Amino acid sequence: MLSEESAAVVRATLPAVAGALDEITTRFYGAMFRDRPELLDGLFNRGNQASGAQRRALAGSIAGFAQALLADPDTRPDALLARIAHKHAAVGITDDQYTIVHKYLFGAIAEVLGDAVTPDVAAAWDEVYWLMAGALIAREARLYQEAGVVPGEVWRPWTVVERHEETRDVVSFLLRPADGRPAPPARAGQYVSVRLRMPDGVHQLRQYSLSSDPGDDLRRITVKRVAGERGAPDGEVSNLLFEQVGTGDELTLSAPFGDVSLDDADTPLVLISAGIGCTPMAGMLARLAATGSGRRVLVLHADTSPDEHALRAEVRETVDRLPDAEAVFWYERPGPEEPGARTGLMDLTGIDVPADSTVYLCGPLPFMRAVRGQVLKAGVPPRRVHYEVFGPDLWLPEAA
Repeated sequence: MLSEESAAVVRATLPAVAGALDEITTRFYGAMFRDRPELLDGLFNRGNQASGAQRRALAGSIAGFAQALLADPDTRPDALLARIAHKHAAVGITDDQYTIVHKYLFGAIAEVLGDAVTPDVAAAWDEVYWLMAGALIAREARLYQEAGVVPGEVWRPWTVVERHEETRDVVSFLLRPADGRPAPPARAGQYVSVRLRMPDGVHQLRQYSLSSDPGDDLRRITVKRVAGERGAPDGEVSNLLFEQVGTGDELTLSAPFGDVSLDDADTPLVLISAGIGCTPMAGMLARLAATGSGRRVLVLHADTSPDEHALRAEVRETVDRLPDAEAVFWYERPGPEEPGARTGLMDLTGIDVPADSTVYLCGPLPFMRAVRGQVLKAGVPPRRVHYEVFGPDLWLPEAA
């Protein structure tokens, strides 16, 4: 894949490039949105731009891909590529947009690194970029084909048939295709993008996990109203959904995507979540119940309190319907609704996590890092631990 000549140059320059990636990606996005403001309309999330999450995710993916190529020039980092490809397909990325990104990214590299970007250095990193872009383009083409959609044309109208407030900050929407056609195929654990027009006329996107069994034409998403922290803005999409969308309204949804989905094995299953990370787990549980699964299932969830634990009663009921399932909850502020719950942060001490389990994680990054370490100490191999990140993935390079 990566030529020996380019590998030598990338190896020599990776420390300098990696050290400057934050500035490079800052200038990249600034220049691209200055010249191509239409890309902010329905493609890039403004909240992720304002918080720097998208910038850091891009920097991490470039560095992670380059490091993987240097470790084994003949092997692509499939986990990294799969995750990015699904994220791209969920917002309708097309081949031509990689050329736009290339132009502004390499302009930013030249601007930041100056004379250090010799023709040989530029050629080597150009090779890295197009290896990554080519692999993603091929993967995204397959995803579009499997979804039965034209590349980039992933959107359909859906009607809200029911709105249900789960907690004071979480609401669920039950949806049906508004065009009368069958719902697209989906796997439990996958997500859809929701595209909304903001008050200023700009479209914004956000991904939400399917929180019910995706086996029929009704689909459900469960949305937490996001409040900005440390100067970051409130979540535009989540707040508009929470405050203004009700039964009978129409939403624009993408086809379902996501590289983390329920497997078809019969090995023990451990579903671990915190906060609104319960949503893909609820979808997986619903699918297990709908198919009459007899798998051993362990559901572990941490939250602030029972009142703030979205879908709590539903998860309990679904666990009770499964023949070999158990749920354990942790709360920072316990309540009488869950008298058997544990207090404080999730601690797997005393929890029997079978070494042959398939483990799924979803929640805040610090939570997932901490619990993943506990799962590995329990003897579960890293390859059997899967995780979902809401928003740009800032974890993969160090957690793969």
